[in-house]
Amino acid sequence: MSPAPPAVSPAPPAVSPAPPGGAGPVPPGGAGPAPPGGSGPAPPGGSGPGARPAWPGEVAARLSPLAPLALSLALVAGLCALLGASPAAVAAGLWDGAFGTADQAARVLATLAPLLLCGSGLLFTFRAGLYHLGVEGQLVIGAVCATGAARALWPGLPAGLAVALAIAAGALGGVLWGALTGALHTRARVSEIFAGLGMNFVAQGAVLYLVFGPWKRPGVASMAGTEPLDGALWLSTLGGTDLSPAALLLAALALVGAAVVLGRTHFGLRLRAVGLSPEAAAVLGVPAAREMLAAFAISGALAGVAGALQVLGTFHRLLPNVSSNLGFLALLVVLLAGRRAALVAPIALFFSALNVGSLKLPMTLGLESSLAGVLQGALVLFALLSPWSARGARGGGRPEEA
Repeated sequence: MSPAPPAVSPAPPAVSPAPPGGAGPVPPGGAGPAPPGGSGPAPPGGSGPGARPAWPGEVAARLSPLAPLALSLALVAGLCALLGASPAAVAAGLWDGAFGTADQAARVLATLAPLLLCGSGLLFTFRAGLYHLGVEGQLVIGAVCATGAARALWPGLPAGLAVALAIAAGALGGVLWGALTGALHTRARVSEIFAGLGMNFVAQGAVLYLVFGPWKRPGVASMAGTEPLDGALWLSTLGGTDLSPAALLLAALALVGAAVVLGRTHFGLRLRAVGLSPEAAAVLGVPAAREMLAAFAISGALAGVAGALQVLGTFHRLLPNVSSNLGFLALLVVLLAGRRAALVAPIALFFSALNVGSLKLPMTLGLESSLAGVLQGALVLFALLSPWSARGARGGGRPEEA
C-alpha cells in the first residue's frame, strides 16, 4: 500500500513581489501616489482651481499699522466737534502753528533734538526688556550738572572748552543717575518702573532746591529760574531762531549710533538676549545684570546731553521745568515706534510739530493746547492695543527695533 499524499499543500505567497519600478501595495483606505504632473488640492490663496483669493487678508495686514492713527484722529475729531470746532480748522491751526513761519519751524526742530536724544537712549533700555520711566529725571540731572559746570568753568576757561565740558558734565550726571536707577533694579530688585519714577521725583526736588536756594537770582527766587548764563556760553543758533545746528547734529548722530550698535554689534545682540529672557541669557554666558546696567548708563548719558542742550541751547538758564516733559514724550515716541530706530525720527518730528503747533490753538480757535497731548496719548494707546502690536509681541514678548 502506497503512502497517502499530504493533506494540505503549501499555500502560494499572499502578495507577489512588485515589479521593479512599480508601485507597492496600497494601504487600506489610503490613496495611491498621484500620477505624474497631477496636483493635489490647492491651498487657500493658491492659484489652482477653487483657490480662495488672499488679497483681502494681505491688504488688511498692510493697512493694520495705520489703524491706531485712524482711530486717534477719529477720537480727536469727535472731541473737536463736541467743543464746537471744525476738525479741518484744528488741523490747519496745528500746521500753521508748527510751520507757519521760519521761526516756528525752527522751534519744531529745536524740540526735536532732545526728543531724539532721549529716544535713542530708550532704545537701549527697551531692547534689554526694561520699561525705563526714569529718563525724565536723567534729563533733569543732566541740566543741573551742565549748569553747575558752566557756572564753575566760566570765565576761567575759553568759552568753547567750557561749553564742551558742560555738555560732558551733563552726560556724566545722566550716566550716574541712570546707573543708580539700574542698581536699584538689578541689586535691590526694585521694579525699573518704580525706581525710575522715584528718581524722577528726587531729580525734580534737586532742581527746585537749587533754583530757590543756592542758585537763586540775586534778591529774588522765582519760577523764572537761575541767572542767565553768559552769552558766550550759548550754543549758536540758525538765523536768530531757536534752532541750534550743533544740537540737532548731536541728536542725529546719537540716533544713527544707536541703530548701528543695536543692529550690528555683539553688544546689541546680548541686549536682545537679555530682553527676551534674562535667565536663558545667563545660561548662555551673558551677564544680564551687567548688560542692564550698561543700558541704563547709555540711556542716562544721552538724556543728560539732552538736558545740557536744554540749558545751553534753549533756555540759557536752569528752570524748574527745564525738561518740558520731553523725557516722558520720548517714551511715547519709542513705544509708538515699536522700539524700531528707523521710526523714531519721523514720529518724534510729528510729536514735536504737535507740541509747537498746539500753542497757537488757544489764540486762534479758543481750544486748549493740551489737545495735542490727547492725540499723542491716544496714538500710543491704540497702537499698544492693536492686533498688529500684539502680533509683534508674541514669541519674544516684545517687538524688536533696528
